[in-house]
Amino acid sequence: MTQLTFLPKIDRKATQARLEEILENVRIYRQFGMIRHEMKVTASSEVRYHGPTNIVGKPAEDIALANIAMSEREVKLQRLSFQIDKALSRFSKNQRDIIVKRYLEDEEVFDYMVYNEIGMSERTYRRNKSNAFYKLAFALRLEVYEAEEAGGNE
Repeated sequence: MTQLTFLPKIDRKATQARLEEILENVRIYRQFGMIRHEMKVTASSEVRYHGPTNIVGKPAEDIALANIAMSEREVKLQRLSFQIDKALSRFSKNQRDIIVKRYLEDEEVFDYMVYNEIGMSERTYRRNKSNAFYKLAFALRLEVYEAEEAGGNE
């Protein structure tokens, strides 16, 4: 019997870039939250150099629609933040510390700062970071697979 399918290969760089982007968005969300738009109460004196447009401005509706779109994004970020915390709670202490200190704390730090603070060699740090990244990518279903090479019946 022959094997008909193989497990697809993971694109490491694309997976890392995707996960880093998500972690950066969650870090910023945790630090600042979502800042809601507010309607201007005073009219601004803007010079208009064109004729009448016959368009009625609806600032309250525009602000409400923008806030609804923003609240949908906020719900998505809250869910991601919760899922990241849940996944990290299952990691080893070293792997959890690496991800939290490098990507989720308020101030941005570099790899050498993290492995010196944890008291780990650079090589061990890189190995643990790589393992933690792929565990987190699989837990959040963010892995990116390499595209199939051209050579089928397409």
